[in-house]
Amino acid sequence: MSYLSLANINFFAILVSFIVICLFTIALRLYVQFSARQMLEDELAKRDNFALGISYATHLAVLVFCCAYVFNDTGMMVLQAESLRSGIILLLILVFIYFGQHIHRKWILHRFNEEQAILKQNVCAAVVDSGMLVGNTILVLGLYHWIHPQGFGNLLVVTLSFLVVQLMCALDSKIREWRFARYNQGASLQQNFNLANTSIGIRYAGKSIGLALAIYAGLHSAPYHGAKVVENLFVIVMHCGVMWLLLYGISHLLLQLALPRVDIGLEVDHQDNIGIACLEFAVFCAIGYLLINMFSM
Repeated sequence: MSYLSLANINFFAILVSFIVICLFTIALRLYVQFSARQMLEDELAKRDNFALGISYATHLAVLVFCCAYVFNDTGMMVLQAESLRSGIILLLILVFIYFGQHIHRKWILHRFNEEQAILKQNVCAAVVDSGMLVGNTILVLGLYHWIHPQGFGNLLVVTLSFLVVQLMCALDSKIREWRFARYNQGASLQQNFNLANTSIGIRYAGKSIGLALAIYAGLHSAPYHGAKVVENLFVIVMHCGVMWLLLYGISHLLLQLALPRVDIGLEVDHQDNIGIACLEFAVFCAIGYLLINMFSM
């Protein structure tokens, strides 16, 4: 594989990558404007909708990151020789990412309208939505890394594996909702998102991204069994399940060591303590990344 450097700079590869990024950026801007039902500059600059700004920034970052990931993976020579194939791969990655976003919005958090809340300038909703989008990006790129370079013939395996990891994310979210209701007199976590408690959104986003990183670590350590569907799904459940348990076990231990005499749940759920929520966010993301580096093949 050949990569760009100052010694072998290839203007064709650079031009193609930037044209793709620009086209996707224009499409994203038009989509966000259509969703907001007014010009984007009016919503962000005149109404000062910080929530929409956070969401739009995350979408844009995910888009550029996916382009960079595919470009780095395929390399300069492949991009020149098989530009159509590289474009299809990038398109499939984005389709899976936004399909995961749809699953999260319409199924996992079906009692909370994230899009409507963001338009109402709910920063908590924007943080939850952004965390989910980043998490789905990590999951999809993890699946791509796991199956690569088997080709399009194993698309069925990728699709079923994607649904399995989405079920794991849904189960994780339901457990978090159950724990929130247990320690808050039966209150609904999804309804609390509407109260614009930013710290709850930060914690939720951190755990979502941390879980995605842990699943990525599981996919890194899991062997791929070709087109064998059952074997691959079993391997994913086993490896990613172990990483899931390690993520929560190590993270809770680290939080107890970092803040031994602080009731984290009380501070985040009732005091809207953004500082402690950021600590939870950092710990879960850091442990997820640690698992990737510990269990990479």
